[in-house]
Amino acid sequence: MAYLTLGLILFFAVHSISIVNEQWRDQMAAKLGIVRWKGLYTLIALLGFALICWGYGLTREDPVILYNPPTWTRHVALFLMLFVFPLFLAANLPGRIKTAAKHPLLAATKLWAMAHLLVNGTLADVTLFGAFLLWAVADRISMKRRTPRPLPMAPATRFNDALALVGGLLIYGGFVVWGHRALIGVSLF
Repeated sequence: MAYLTLGLILFFAVHSISIVNEQWRDQMAAKLGIVRWKGLYTLIALLGFALICWGYGLTREDPVILYNPPTWTRHVALFLMLFVFPLFLAANLPGRIKTAAKHPLLAATKLWAMAHLLVNGTLADVTLFGAFLLWAVADRISMKRRTPRPLPMAPATRFNDALALVGGLLIYGGFVVWGHRALIGVSLF
């Protein structure tokens, strides 16, 4: 559990700088240069992510059960996950989906975390998915007081919504059929 926790701390420390102190982030980017700043940010985030993956894998060897979800929650989770990949893609494909969701990547993160909390009741699951859910909620709330930054994304076209929807559903289908088992080691069926 220690590696999972350390990974979450590192990962969310860098991802929460804008939530906590946007001015400090801008000062550090100016002081170090944008390339060095992003490089340092990326390095810490990747280290945190690697520790999350490793620590989560270790906790699965000796899980601490907090609750046993009922079987029907699997269907709800699969339904919620239908929206995750299209929202994820819509974050970088400006269109009606992005406009309606406002912050589609945060919406996707919240749905992903909620779906996984519905079907996973171990301490490691609650820690992992709960941390992502809390962070996404905090980041969304902080967006209301922050100045929006321009982010690189695909050019706006009339096909972006179709790309996000079709691409997202194809990714979802692939993940349901074999990706989840191949990457996570857990078959959905």
